[in-house]
Amino acid sequence: MTQIENSAMRPKEVAASSFLQRLVARGVEYVFANAGTDFAPIIEVLSAADGDRKYPTFVTVPHENLAMAMANGYYRVTGKPAAVMLHVTVGTANAICQIMNMARDNIPVFLCAGRTPATETGHAASRDVYIHWGQESFDQGSMLREYVKWDYELRAGQPIEALVDRALDIAMSEPRGPVYLALPREVLADATVPMRRDNVRPLGVSSSAPSRHVVDQVLRMLAESQSPLILTSSAGRSREGAVALSRLCSSQAIPVLQINATDANLPSNHLMNLGFAQDPGLHLQDADLVLVIDCAVPWLPRFSRPRPATKVVHIGADPLVSRHPFREFEADLLVAGNVATTLGMLNELAGTLEDDVRRKRQDRIAAERAKTLQARTDLVRRSRDESPIHPAWLAHCINEATSEGSIIINELGTAVSRLEFSGQDRYIGSSPAGGLGGGLGTALGAKLAAPNSDVIAIVGDGSYMFGNPVPFHYVQRAQNLPILTIVANNHQWLAVKQSTLAVYPDGAASRVNAMPVQGLDPSPAFERVAECCQGWGEAVDDPALLPDALARAFKKVRSGIPALLNVHTQPIR
Repeated sequence: MTQIENSAMRPKEVAASSFLQRLVARGVEYVFANAGTDFAPIIEVLSAADGDRKYPTFVTVPHENLAMAMANGYYRVTGKPAAVMLHVTVGTANAICQIMNMARDNIPVFLCAGRTPATETGHAASRDVYIHWGQESFDQGSMLREYVKWDYELRAGQPIEALVDRALDIAMSEPRGPVYLALPREVLADATVPMRRDNVRPLGVSSSAPSRHVVDQVLRMLAESQSPLILTSSAGRSREGAVALSRLCSSQAIPVLQINATDANLPSNHLMNLGFAQDPGLHLQDADLVLVIDCAVPWLPRFSRPRPATKVVHIGADPLVSRHPFREFEADLLVAGNVATTLGMLNELAGTLEDDVRRKRQDRIAAERAKTLQARTDLVRRSRDESPIHPAWLAHCINEATSEGSIIINELGTAVSRLEFSGQDRYIGSSPAGGLGGGLGTALGAKLAAPNSDVIAIVGDGSYMFGNPVPFHYVQRAQNLPILTIVANNHQWLAVKQSTLAVYPDGAASRVNAMPVQGLDPSPAFERVAECCQGWGEAVDDPALLPDALARAFKKVRSGIPALLNVHTQPIR
């Protein structure tokens, strides 16, 4: 072994230390980590930590999919990005499903992966195990390049702090999204290279605003409209966006319908809130102006679309949703700008609505809300004694049991239209990309960000199995993050069945007793998975016993013990 191979820089002088210190300087508090042989410089630096240097808190997560989802939940509650560190090519591959989810949902995350040593000899960090040959690829970042905003590999002689800054700035500039940095072991172990200028400023490009001319065009359309409608998926993701949306729809008496929503954009009891839907249906036919605000797919063209005379305005940081390869939706005006800023401009410049116009709109919206709420109440009354348990009864019992500050993560557990929310930051839905398994980790990240809030993860049985449940329950205990997990267990891939029947309503699959490739029987005893990680679990199949089971589960969680209810439900949502 050469003298170079025998020696190594002291941890405080190496790039790995500069990397971690820069994360802290730029506001990254947590690193969700799944380590490998490429982590040696990082682990050495953390082991030698002293009071002179500040490093992020590392959370050990035994699966990459779960680590990524934790970063999602943490950001959704705090608005701050987290970092994720994974092992070379194989770790990156395990993270790709959640990368897709976060890319389509505009969630910033700083994903870092080791890069297997490039050298065979000559460096203390050169290859020293057989997998270092097998884990090298020609282009590691190519695996996920389509779904990240930026990817790069640290090279010798580069200031790693500058790369941290660049990565986080790009991730936090709108439209926000994931970034990826590969970190070769040798370079992490080398002496750090100083930046030309070391200054810390707010992350990302300053929020953009549309021109006054464009805002005036929107206001003219609003003034001429008799029946405007707002469609949104995530206009209320930020507190500022939610406040601005509430003010606009209240002052102008515009109903808001949330389409395939990933956020609770308005409180459930907001007078302009028409609720949640997968498609706007008849609401779209009644509108003469549609404001599509942060909504990538505002309707399903096979089933509904605006009338030819209806004006349509798309508002968002990227109103063209340019990362979707094909997307054809009617548009008379495209308004690019930060949603909160744009809605704020509309609020400041909008005229006062005439009293009689306001009353007519409010009366019409109140009637629609009353009809929807009555239909939900009737369904709960009809279904409360049905066995297996009806998802509507499950949602009703959850509404009754949760406290005002509870945070609900819902991944195909029940229809969001049946749940109640007091604020815009109380709900996290599934990504539009549909990569299953994100709900459990998202709940962990949310609980880490809001330790004093009840966090409830409602997931389907398929979503639970995709979510890496043993690592999920392990992290709850290891990090003291007690969560109530509710598995809405309908014993099948319901989406597969519904999709097949939609395409072939009278086909052979509609007549068979057991549709192929969608059944999940015999169903596992999910409650025992929680128990194997020192949690509490219970199965429920009697609707009359569900309220008491929820009360027991909440009591466990509030005492610091993770809880899981395996609720056997009907195959309907």
